[in-house]
This record gives sequence, C-alpha cells and structure tokens, in this order.
Amino acid sequence: MTRYVMIADLRRCVGCQTCTAACRQMNGTPPGVQWRSVLDLESGEYPDVLRTFIPVGCQHCSHPPCMFVCPTTATRQRADGLVTIDYDLCIGCGYCIVACPYQARFKYYKPSYAYGTPIDNEIALRDARRDGVATKCTFCIDRIDAGIAAGLKPGVDPEATPACVNSCIAFALHFGDIEDPESNVSALLRENESFQMHAELGADPGFYYLWDRAAGKGEAK
Repeated sequence: MTRYVMIADLRRCVGCQTCTAACRQMNGTPPGVQWRSVLDLESGEYPDVLRTFIPVGCQHCSHPPCMFVCPTTATRQRADGLVTIDYDLCIGCGYCIVACPYQARFKYYKPSYAYGTPIDNEIALRDARRDGVATKCTFCIDRIDAGIAAGLKPGVDPEATPACVNSCIAFALHFGDIEDPESNVSALLRENESFQMHAELGADPGFYYLWDRAAGKGEAK
C-alpha cells in the first residue's frame, strides 16, 4: 500500500510564503484563493516572544469529513490517500467547505485576475470547470501521476513532487510515502517528535508537523 503525506518542519520554516507563491504559479488560483498558506503565530510574553510559521492547506485525511458529507460523490479518496474533487460532479453546495476543519476548501463564481487583465500564466492555467465548485490543494496530483508514469519517485524526484515542496528555500517541506519504512517522511517521523493538526477529531490528516527531536535522539529536551 501507499499513502502520500506531507511534513512541515516548524523549526525550519521562515514564513517566506514561497510555497504559497509556487502553488499559485503552478495551479493558477485566483486572488483570494490560497490552496497553500502560512500561518504566522506569536506566543509568549515580552521579552520572551516566539514566532512560529505553520504551512497549511488540504490535509488529505485518511477519514476526510469533506468526503462523507458530499451528496454527489464528487469528493473521493484514492488508494494512495490523496483526496480529490471531480469538478464535473460537484454541484457547489458547499457542504464540504463547512465540514472541513482546516478551512482548506474554496469556491469562486467567476474568474478574477491579479492585475485585472489576465497574464499569460493565468490564461494558460484557466480551468472553467472550477467556477462555482469546490477547489483545494491537490498535492500537485498531476505532477505525481505524470512522474510515476515516467518511473520517478514522488518526494525524491522534483518532477514528481508537489511544487510547494520543491520551492521551499528552507527545506522545511517534505513529501513521500509514509507506508514505506525507508522513505524520507518515515525517517523524519521516526527521528523527530511530530503532531497532526486537530488530531482529536479523528480524521487522521496526512500532514505532519515537526516541532522537536524525538525523545532520546539528538539534542536533549
């Protein structure tokens, strides 16, 4: 079996938003629609204040709440764990948007462009099927499928890896098969402490966050 997941190392993320820009460049999302974004959180009290940057987006859950409320089966889950939307089946009811605990789904009714008049990239990536239906991060599913067909390995070969991961200047984002014990993501999760956002909801998100080294490994806590 295969299950693709993403990891964000919060010790490395600098909040540069390069992943957000790369996602927009790759998918041509309109202004106001950010399939990948980075939260900027402050904690502590002066003078001991910390800033933490947290990349967020669709978590590609094992038990996706969005899928269970979809009345048309437009939202589905592949065998590799990726959660997809069939734009031709989606009726734009918005149930999935409400059900998603990560606020990772978006809907827009007509095209809009960053500079009013569309530029070449916006024209090339325009997909009219997205108008009026639910959209979200796909983990760059087209890149994954094309890469696998070409004999490449997602998470290792850039051509088969999500654009946000490839673009990260701090090497904070990682992608791979968590079911493969030898994969990059499996090694990271073994060697570091991690958490899943809103894990208490039972959706088992496919997005993990590294915060500290695992107990007994590396630096003392």
